[in-house]
Amino acid sequence: MPRKVEENGSSQDTDCDIVAMPQTVLLFPLAIISILRCIAASAVDLPLQLYLKDLQAQPIIISLLSTLTWLGMLVGSLLWGALGDRFSRKGLLFLILPASALTLASYALLLPASGVLVIRLIRAVIISGFAPITMAMVSNVSSRRGRGRNLSYISSSRALGWMLGGAVSGFLLEAIGFRWTVSVVAFLPLVSLAPLFFLRVPQETATHDRSPFWRYLRDKGLRALYLGVTFRQMGIAGSFSLIFVYMASVGIPAGLMGVVSGLTALAQVLGLVLFGRLADRLGRKAIFLVGFGLSVFVAPVFALAQGVWGMAVGHLLVGTAFAALYMGSTAHIGDVIPAERHAVMLGLFDSTRALGGVFGPLVAGLVMPLFGFRGMFLAMAGITTFGFLLVLAGTRTRTDVSSMPA
Repeated sequence: MPRKVEENGSSQDTDCDIVAMPQTVLLFPLAIISILRCIAASAVDLPLQLYLKDLQAQPIIISLLSTLTWLGMLVGSLLWGALGDRFSRKGLLFLILPASALTLASYALLLPASGVLVIRLIRAVIISGFAPITMAMVSNVSSRRGRGRNLSYISSSRALGWMLGGAVSGFLLEAIGFRWTVSVVAFLPLVSLAPLFFLRVPQETATHDRSPFWRYLRDKGLRALYLGVTFRQMGIAGSFSLIFVYMASVGIPAGLMGVVSGLTALAQVLGLVLFGRLADRLGRKAIFLVGFGLSVFVAPVFALAQGVWGMAVGHLLVGTAFAALYMGSTAHIGDVIPAERHAVMLGLFDSTRALGGVFGPLVAGLVMPLFGFRGMFLAMAGITTFGFLLVLAGTRTRTDVSSMPA
């Protein structure tokens, strides 16, 4: 299949059928795998927070669930991204999925709080490779005109899995208890191995760029984007680190907590597809600025929420904001980074998000006992606003598709 490699290393079509290729050989198997894996990941968040609450763990300990998740993602995303640029990406998925199942099953041992936190960190390092590896697979074989759309299919599949897992987690916990809940969801990553056997990875022709990933951060716009997403994630992750405890404090039952938390992923499922297409039509920067801007309002909405409906609005807002931010940013990275370095730079993007996720819950866990939930949410809003201003002032889009000839 004819292809050409552009000056910056990204691939572009010379055959109109190339856009259909990722849909037939990549998108369907990857979508199924993404849904199953993310159902399993999402379904344990609520049970783990409430399990630690039943162990009478302090808020700072519960918030460490989020901190360690992001810490594992900080290390794992960049590590797996680098491996994904050098080794078989399909082979790496055959390692990640069984390891994910094993770590999930270990929660059924009813570990003490320290054991739960250790497993959480190990698990985060393992599963953080899934997003950069699968996104790089699709990005490498997508045209610039269709990159946002194709990436949105994989991203929205992950969001659908998070939505389904979050929606059923509370009901599973109430129906069969903690041990059986984590045992059941541990089988899903194993089931997802089946479509992996049918995954075909197209051969690619590209440059052999093995430059260090930090070389690309000489671009001031990319630096601003990566730094801005760190502060944005601090505010969002801090807000969510105690969100189930906050919902319990205002009288929301566990079953409804799962439904409400699933609204974030519902907004992502729809938003990722929509914003992926808009990123191809309107340009990358306009879309990711919408995401950063909407993120500013998430924590204030939570601060004012006193029941299910207020929390529902906040979850829908954060899902929409993430969809715009993620699709605009990842499509932009795919445009300006050489094809052979997509995995590591997409991994770095997740790592910078994770850096914010590490510090955000720590700040939230320290602020909440002093100023209460409302003060904590307002502090998170200030951090998110700072990230938005950084991106607004510092980004530029050199290779924006809106300026390219048709």
